[in-house]
This record gives sequence, structure tokens and C-alpha cells, in this order.
Amino acid sequence: MPVPLIIVIVILLLYAFNTIKILNEYERAVVYRLGRVGATPRGPGPILIFGPVERFVRVSLRQEAMEVPAQDIITRDNVTLKVNAVITYRVVDPIKAVIEVTNYIYMTSQFAQTTLRSVLGEVDLDHLLAHRDSLNARIQTIIDGHTSPFGVKVVAVEVKQVDLPETMLRAMAKQAEAERERRAKIIHAEGEFDAATKLVDAAALMATQPMTLQLRYLQTLTEIGVEKNTTIVFPLPMELMNLLNKTFNGPEPAPNSLPGPGK
Repeated sequence: MPVPLIIVIVILLLYAFNTIKILNEYERAVVYRLGRVGATPRGPGPILIFGPVERFVRVSLRQEAMEVPAQDIITRDNVTLKVNAVITYRVVDPIKAVIEVTNYIYMTSQFAQTTLRSVLGEVDLDHLLAHRDSLNARIQTIIDGHTSPFGVKVVAVEVKQVDLPETMLRAMAKQAEAERERRAKIIHAEGEFDAATKLVDAAALMATQPMTLQLRYLQTLTEIGVEKNTTIVFPLPMELMNLLNKTFNGPEPAPNSLPGPGK
């Protein structure tokens, strides 16, 4: 066999092997033939690409996570924040993702950054911290509306981190401490009110049976004796103190018996 024929055969074999491309299950090939894109993407599995007439671009259909860089945001109540987020997206139309934009990943990132700034700049700080789920859903809807024309579906958006200024953190800590003190004082006042109510009920019950007060005195002495104290304080009834005052000081004069002026 002549050498030129062998060279030709080797070149043809190399070309044949080079035309075979293997695509994974999650990949699709957007094929250009003489500069014109095919009607449908090819793959997965083995495909034939006859170069230089044809060329192809691999596109992954898997979900991918992209971190949005930290954005400087001024909320509606004039609080400066740094907020970053994570976006989950996937390509649903490989042909549009390749021919409609230069780089669909870069475009999605830019739309995410601008939408994050515009949406979070319209809400207060308290709303941002307390209603993050609704804000995530709103941001996702807006970004998905921008990316749908070039075949990218935004699956989820999550605000990842909110960096507050140091002065704002101190103010929030003081507010939380004041709130805890307010609740503690309210609980203490409610306990005092309940205790006073019970004491009034107990006093009213003891007033119906005077002997109950004497029994209470004896119970107090018993409790003091158990503790082995050297000093015992014995309470005296107020009625006894009033009786002793009347005995030693005499009855108080009536208002009508006081001498008038000039007498």
C-alpha cells in the first residue's frame, strides 16, 4: 500500500474520531452549521459534529447557585446596609441562552444585583429583617421576568446576610434590653397585684372569724421556733393597742365640747 494512501486513511480515521462527541445526561449541544443554529439542541449521548462546517456549544441544564456580591443599600428609613444574596437558576432553553445574550451567567448576575438594590431600598429595616420570605419571593419574580427572554429560569432567591452598622447594632441592643426590662416590670407588677388581691380576700375571710387571726399568730410563732431564733417578735392586735391608749390617755374630747372664741 503506498504511503500517501496510508496517510489519507489515517487522516480520515482521525477526522471520524474527532466528529464523535459525548454529552452527559445534563448537557445539551447548540449546533451551528455554516453560522446558522439548528432548530433543536442535540444530546445527551454521542453526537456527530462535522467540522469545520459545524461547531457546537455545550450548555448545562443543571441548577446552579450564584452568589450575588454584597450591595450597599439605603433603606427607606435611611439605614445603610450591606446585603448579599444567593440565586439558584437553571437553563430551560439552551438555544435562547446561547444566541440571545453574550453570557447568560453574567446577565443574570447583573439583573440580580440591580434588583436586590432596588427592592430592598424600598422597605424599612424592620420589614427587611422580619419579612425576608416575602422579599425573596418578590426579588425572584422580578429577576425571573428579566431572564425568561433568554431561556433562564430563576428557581429561588435567598437574602444571605445583612450587615448592620455598629451604631445600629448598639441601638438595637439597647432597645431589646429596654423591652426585656419593661416586660420584667410588668410581670412584677402583675405579681404584686395578684398578691394584694389574695391578701384582701384573706383579710376579709379572717374578719368573719376573729379566732382565725389568733391561730395565725400561733402558726407564726411555731415557724419562728423551728428556725431556733433567740429573738421572738410577738405581734399585738391593733384592737389591744387602741384599748391601751384609751385606758391611759382617756377618751378624746368631742368636737362640740371645745371652747369657742371669747369664752
